[in-house]
Amino acid sequence: MSNAEDHLSNDTTIQKPKWIRVKLPTGKNYRELRGLVDKYKLNTICQSGSCPNMGECWGEGTATFMILGNICTRSCGFCGVKTGKPLDVNWDEPEKVARSIKLMKIKHAVLTSVDRDDLKDMGSILWAETVKAVRRISPGTTMETLIPDFQGITKHIDRLVEVAPEVISHNMETVKRLTRQVRIQAKYERSLEVLRYLKEAGQRRTKTGIMLGLGETKEEVFEAIEDVRNANVDVITLGQYLQPTKRHLPVQRFVSPEEFEEYGSFARSLGFRHVESSPLVRSSYHAEKHIL
Repeated sequence: MSNAEDHLSNDTTIQKPKWIRVKLPTGKNYRELRGLVDKYKLNTICQSGSCPNMGECWGEGTATFMILGNICTRSCGFCGVKTGKPLDVNWDEPEKVARSIKLMKIKHAVLTSVDRDDLKDMGSILWAETVKAVRRISPGTTMETLIPDFQGITKHIDRLVEVAPEVISHNMETVKRLTRQVRIQAKYERSLEVLRYLKEAGQRRTKTGIMLGLGETKEEVFEAIEDVRNANVDVITLGQYLQPTKRHLPVQRFVSPEEFEEYGSFARSLGFRHVESSPLVRSSYHAEKHIL
């Protein structure tokens, strides 16, 4: 599941430093959006994932929506989404998501999903239908699609490129050595190839995210940043991993803001168009700026 690092930590084995403390969301835009979400029972991963940046993002008119259900076919060690046999695809979902986006007056929508390895098309057809529905119902809304790897099958990836969201993102999540442990059914090189292929297929803006604090070394982080840039990725986000429940991988360490700044400076020196690197950064943080 691509965006589940948005879950706040329940980890108690390491005391959280002061820079991890989250401010309560406030502001007129946030209150209005929260009222609409509650009134119409709308589903955003911002809320279900307890994202620390929800107030700021909603204040900017940005929200994240998850499609293809809430049960994932993969069992990543960092992710708080349920693993199991998913329900049948709901073909009314594209319309429902698009209407939610219009109702909430979302300026920039981030769409993400569980992995659907159980489906012949890996869910890519519903992905494309959702983008088309948002374009039709809320034409003023720009979009980022945070996609799974679709097992690296290019015909599924092509469906997203063809509907041309402003940004297509796919998260590396961690460094090469830890990929098997953190993303059990994923492959580091396959994710890099997905990002590389997106650009080669004509996608204008590509993006990825990496979580820190899982036991990686500084050298491995620098290597991962360089690998991503060599795949011609435009935008990179780096943030602190937070353990969703005690059943998930524990936090090995809390990375300091100074170290995040070091990684951010390195990424900027390589020529990324946008870099977000600090402890509370999540995949969709400042997403509305990444289309520029």
